[in-house]
Amino acid sequence: MLGYGANRPAMFRSAAQQIARIFRGTAPGELPIERPTIFDFAINLKTAKALGLTIPQAILLRADEVIE
Repeated sequence: MLGYGANRPAMFRSAAQQIARIFRGTAPGELPIERPTIFDFAINLKTAKALGLTIPQAILLRADEVIE
C-alpha cells in the first residue's frame, strides 16, 4: 500500500549516460558507481482500504503518486 523507491526514468537516464561514456572510450572500470538520487513515494488507497487502514492527510499530501 505504501511504496518508496528509486525513480526508474532517472535511473535509466543515468545508465544511458554511463553507456555513452563507455562508447566515447572511457574504460568501464574507471566509471564511478552511481546511486539513485531521485526517489518516489506512492500510496495505493485501494489496498489500504482493503486492509482497513486510514492514511492520514499529511502523508497523502507528501506522496508523489496516489493510486485510487
